[in-house]
Amino acid sequence: MMLKLAPSILAADFKNLGKQVMETVEAGAHYVHLDVMDGLFVPSISFGMPVISSLRSCTDLVFDVHMMVEKPERYIGDFRKAGADLICVHAEACTHLDRTINQIKETGAKAGVALNPATPISVLEHILSEVDMVLIMSVNPGFGGQKYIPYATEKVRALRNMCRERGLETDIQMDGGVTCGNVRELIEAGANIFVAGSAVFNGDVTANTKAFLEIFKEYEG
Repeated sequence: MMLKLAPSILAADFKNLGKQVMETVEAGAHYVHLDVMDGLFVPSISFGMPVISSLRSCTDLVFDVHMMVEKPERYIGDFRKAGADLICVHAEACTHLDRTINQIKETGAKAGVALNPATPISVLEHILSEVDMVLIMSVNPGFGGQKYIPYATEKVRALRNMCRERGLETDIQMDGGVTCGNVRELIEAGANIFVAGSAVFNGDVTANTKAFLEIFKEYEG
């Protein structure tokens, strides 16, 4: 499966947001990761549709919207209209997860399900074949710059095995504490999409992006 980098703009300099997004795009990033936080599902509040809409004119790269939001079904249509290509909701936030996944698909967007660190992959038992991506949180959601939770690696390995047993090539995304220092371990465990915030936007954005892509080349072919 193709390895993809999804820089998280939560760690970007919002005074220069469009410029920094374009730096990652021009350096070869594959997705733009947009963390939407409502102050309820997680303690923090980030941004919503207006920011996504304004960024949409910068690039046609995949907009990967991670909804850390209670009752996300209320906003799916609006995020799709704002420019989301992939909408990821938390299993913990959805009373009717199957319905919410179908709602996302009806808009024409790809559908993802996110799991908090302590949420077992068994919750995906009946929905796995319906989703395009599973996001394994490797930090507790709500704040950037946290350290990677080591047991997330075993969750990825178990999830990739579950996918293989069912003949599925579901994307597995990692979010939280992903760096050039641990990304090889995560690739080898079975993840293929990597959200990186601080590891991309702290310092030289172009050089940081390319550093991930150089590692990805080790696994190509």
